[in-house]
Amino acid sequence: MGRRNTTQVTDFILWGLTDSPEVQLVLFLLFLLMYLITVLGNAGVVLVICLDVRLHTPMYFFLSHLSFLDLIYSTVITPKTLENLLTSTKYISYISCLTQMYFFIFLGATECILLSSMAYDRYVAICNPLHYPVVMSTRLCCSLILGSYFVGILDSTINVLCMSSLHFCHSCVIHHFFCDVSPILALSCTNTHGVEIMIFIFGGSTLMVTLITISASYVSILSTILKITSTSGKQKAFSTCASHLLGVTTFYGTLMFTHLKPSKAYTLGKDQVASVFYTIMIPMLNPLIYSLWNKEVKNAIIRIMQEREDSRQVK
Repeated sequence: MGRRNTTQVTDFILWGLTDSPEVQLVLFLLFLLMYLITVLGNAGVVLVICLDVRLHTPMYFFLSHLSFLDLIYSTVITPKTLENLLTSTKYISYISCLTQMYFFIFLGATECILLSSMAYDRYVAICNPLHYPVVMSTRLCCSLILGSYFVGILDSTINVLCMSSLHFCHSCVIHHFFCDVSPILALSCTNTHGVEIMIFIFGGSTLMVTLITISASYVSILSTILKITSTSGKQKAFSTCASHLLGVTTFYGTLMFTHLKPSKAYTLGKDQVASVFYTIMIPMLNPLIYSLWNKEVKNAIIRIMQEREDSRQVK
């Protein structure tokens, strides 16, 4: 009977970022603005890549999926966070919490695989440019995309199944603004050692394998760039991968800081700041990092606007 009572959890309370009404209002306005920029920016990138035939290349094919993931990724977290910032009741049902966690892990793991695929694409483009059209075929690109989604589904399914086996008997207050793994593990009153090992194996292996792939790709890229004799050639080669390297550094840095450590090492302030960075800020910044500083994307936007203007004048 005692064990049965520990499983009757129907709701959690999301503590959030602060209990100050004034700060909550400021955070609401800030996060709302960031979410609107995220939606418009990522949806705009997907739309531009779909509409402009010149952007139908492997690099922009991967970028369109990255923007799609960032759009959904932010939508899984931000709307509920905005709701909690305006209301005094911060409840989330047990099923909704696991669902949010499922999509959060699924999209995060998928993005890790996608970022490593983008690194491999840049490696082939710079280190083997003559074989690029053959190596980065449509079939390979589609396989890499499908593989990234499959790994994301597998990783999130295993994680959520492990988390659903936990029992909660004392407190249902999650000291976070969304249903993340670490604060829920810290909340459980049962032994989480086995669950932590499973999560670390599957989540850690995804992070490590993709990080090794990205690192190996960029070591080869850097070696190739250093062999280029002309300064303009070096700058052009470096500019094609600088944005991706910046995006990878910010995403992996905050993700590893938050998740690759025991649940007992969870700290409310630092982990929440890191979580805000990779759940709300990075999805907003990625369109700026990958696209709006990109000349080809800017030219594509100009062409689309000119074509629409010409069609209006014809009518």
